[in-house]
Amino acid sequence: MTFLLLALAILVAPTPREAIDRLRPKAPDPPNNNAEPDGPFERAAALDLMAACLKAGLPVPTAIKAAGMGELSQVAELLVLGADPNAAWAEALKNPATAALARAARRTARSGAALARQAAELAERTRAEARDQAEATAQRAAVAVAAPLALCFLPAFLCLGVVPVVLGLADQFLN
Repeated sequence: MTFLLLALAILVAPTPREAIDRLRPKAPDPPNNNAEPDGPFERAAALDLMAACLKAGLPVPTAIKAAGMGELSQVAELLVLGADPNAAWAEALKNPATAALARAARRTARSGAALARQAAELAERTRAEARDQAEATAQRAAVAVAAPLALCFLPAFLCLGVVPVVLGLADQFLN
């Protein structure tokens, strides 16, 4: 019984190299100043910068360019040319990363509400979602680390703790 559990633990447990490689952080890509924000915290920072630009009185196209939101460059160009805000933001609605900002911009264009407040709220929501996702990843990592430990300690517990007690009781009952 113990031998089977030990063999199963050896077969199922990852090699130390695989376990270490899974936990090692991936090397970040070199920064590209012309690219769109790729992580949630970078996107939130860009939204905060856009909100600050709008609060300072810059027009929306200038705020988009100042925030470095490359995926919205077409929107900024259309707005500079005087396009209807609904038409200008239509393409951004198709991108899941910019859809929430596009909906807010279309809403504020109709109602006259400040896009700066909407962008700041969206930045905070983006950060909160990123924190939740990071916490879930950390919890999954904790489970992944605990599983090999359980596979190592369970056979040892059975061999050193349970088997001697069972053998001792069996010896008393059989004699």
